[in-house]
Amino acid sequence: MSKQLTFMLACAVVLSALIPGVAGYLSARMEALEAAESNLRALEARLDVREARDARPVSFPTPCLRTPATPRFQQVPATALGEREHGKHWHRDLIPGAPKVAAGN
Repeated sequence: MSKQLTFMLACAVVLSALIPGVAGYLSARMEALEAAESNLRALEARLDVREARDARPVSFPTPCLRTPATPRFQQVPATALGEREHGKHWHRDLIPGAPKVAAGN
């Protein structure tokens, strides 16, 4: 056998062992990545469920710099609301022992 034929046969033997080995290694790595990704998604789903169950309102550490404008209510005469001056009854007036509030307060 010539040197050239021996070299070609040696390369073929090395490649015949190397190509399936590399393919197996890469497929195993891809399976490991897919398993890690599915585990991560499962953990994220569990965390989302736990956060939704324990959700509490968040208070921000910085104070509000500007307060919103209060709505201005239109002043309506008491007679328009159906109240009669001489027959006004407040809920607090109906409770025995409740403190009485002077008129005009």
